[in-house]
Amino acid sequence: MANSNFVAGKTAPGLVQKGLIDAFWTAIIAFGMFVLYIGLKTDQNMDNKLIIVQRWGLLATIVAIAAVGRFIMTVLVQPYLAARKAAKAKVVQVEGEPSFAARHFNKIALVLLLIYPLAAVAILGPQGSLTYVDNFGIQILIYVMLAWGLNIVVGLAGLLDLGYVAFYAVGAYSYALLSMHFGLSFWVLLPLSGIFAALWGMILGFPVLRLRGDYLAIVTLAFGEIIRIVLTNWTDVTQGSFGISNITKASLFGIYTFDMKDPHNFVRSFGLPISSAWYKIFLFYVILALCMLTAYVTIRLRRMPIGRAWEALREDEIACRSLGINTVTTKLTAFATGAMFGGFAGSFFAARQGFVSPESFVFLESAVILAIVVLGGMGSLKGIAIAAIAMIGGTELLRDMDFLKLFFGQDFTPELYRMLIFGLAMVVVMIIKPRGFVGTREPTAFLKERKAVSGSFTKEGHG
Repeated sequence: MANSNFVAGKTAPGLVQKGLIDAFWTAIIAFGMFVLYIGLKTDQNMDNKLIIVQRWGLLATIVAIAAVGRFIMTVLVQPYLAARKAAKAKVVQVEGEPSFAARHFNKIALVLLLIYPLAAVAILGPQGSLTYVDNFGIQILIYVMLAWGLNIVVGLAGLLDLGYVAFYAVGAYSYALLSMHFGLSFWVLLPLSGIFAALWGMILGFPVLRLRGDYLAIVTLAFGEIIRIVLTNWTDVTQGSFGISNITKASLFGIYTFDMKDPHNFVRSFGLPISSAWYKIFLFYVILALCMLTAYVTIRLRRMPIGRAWEALREDEIACRSLGINTVTTKLTAFATGAMFGGFAGSFFAARQGFVSPESFVFLESAVILAIVVLGGMGSLKGIAIAAIAMIGGTELLRDMDFLKLFFGQDFTPELYRMLIFGLAMVVVMIIKPRGFVGTREPTAFLKERKAVSGSFTKEGHG
């Protein structure tokens, strides 16, 4: 039954009153939060003295937007979502023939990704396509791979990991140090970095075998910070906060290189215009292949007994143990497998940047990767990929927000509010889609016929 306050598209008078009260208190809270950040601004005058610039108009605009938004949420959005949730909280049998786009979504997406860099070069030229291939292509795919790796630990096994960036760092520094001291190539170091990260995943797995929930999250968070601090202070090996530079670039299977001084340079061998875009295009296809490998392995493992054991562990560890499943090996394999893909992504990151430092592996990176997994829908590869495009691509798009000066005046500095706007957008998305972009699940095992289970029947925080 739908919510009684939202009948036939109309709102009850009591709901309007509640909306006005909520809007009033939201305005008070917003005023208290932003009066020192937006209403008052410190600046320097012509005499180089510190002065305070009052921006009460901008503050009033922000407070009004917050109050109106809260009123709309209380009166219209929340009742509608409650009614929609009540109507959909049931097991829905998959019926009818899906559309052509739905049946071939993965193939269409893969074809578009394959032609994306070539189309960018054809339209914008090699140098003009550099931003789109690198910032909106490679950057997004790196986070897709990281999120798919973390999805094994969090989405499938239900183990909350807040230190996943540590495995990312292990892969990056393994590539940087081994290439610098032993001169090994990218194609040798790529699997080695994944193996080293998997070993560290098992090392992390042993101390947390008896931990669950918040305690597990705290230990994994501490592990990520320990790795970062070690990288910062072990200057004899990692060069500390100065980082490691001049890291060897990836080559085309050892046949062609992208070093302009090398006689077997790829660009000169094929008579292409001199540009760094060709190396970025090559890296785009490498990270795309790594993402496809991650997706394939995840899908295959999920259908195997170990994948079923991960899902059983996620739902109820006690019941999982009572069924005779070895929870020790189940947890260790989840940590090791997820860490391995983080190591792959880290080695690729080092080859792409040519420079690594501890500042690239702070806790914020783990938070962003976990946010992508939650926003996309735990356990859903498709939803996580969409969330990575929205989060990473969205932050890149918001770097250029000069259009906001039309609303807030020429003195407005949009760069300072980029993350604030993006954070508010994430809050709105999670309110509208609390189970992520993909809110239904299709179990790998089913009886007689496949059924999609609504997210309302799954545990909060699980796939």
